[in-house]
Amino acid sequence: MMISTKGRYALRVMLDLAQQEPGAFISLKEISTRQEISIKYLEAIVSNLHKAGLLESQRGKDGGYRLRRAAEAYTVREIMQATEGNLAPVACLQDGESDCPRSASCLTLPLWQKLYAQIDSYLDAVSLADVLLGRL
Repeated sequence: MMISTKGRYALRVMLDLAQQEPGAFISLKEISTRQEISIKYLEAIVSNLHKAGLLESQRGKDGGYRLRRAAEAYTVREIMQATEGNLAPVACLQDGESDCPRSASCLTLPLWQKLYAQIDSYLDAVSLADVLLGRL
C-alpha cells in the first residue's frame, strides 16, 4: 500500500483547516498558498473530502471550506479513505473478504489480513488533533 499525494495532501488540508479560527470559512487560495498545492489539484482533494462529509462549504465573497467537526472527532483513517478509497495492502483484500480462487489454500492471506487490520486499527486510533499536537 502506498499513500498517494492526494491522500497526503488531504491530511495537510485538514490540518491546515484545523489550525484556523474555529467556524471560519477558508478559501482554497489561502490553503493553496500555505500548503503549496495547486488550486486545481486542491479542488479535486477538497471535493472528495466534501463528498465524504468531512468539510462544509460556503460560496461567495467570504466563502471557502471549514471542518464540520472538531479536530478530535476526525480519524486519519476516514480522511485517507475519503481520498484513497480502500487501504488494503494487497489487491485481493480491496473489496472486503478475499474472493480470490486461491484464498482457501493461500498461505499468505492471513498475513495480509492481519496487516490490513493493523493499518485500519492504527489509523482509526489517530485523530486529526493527535497529528496536529504531535501526540503520535
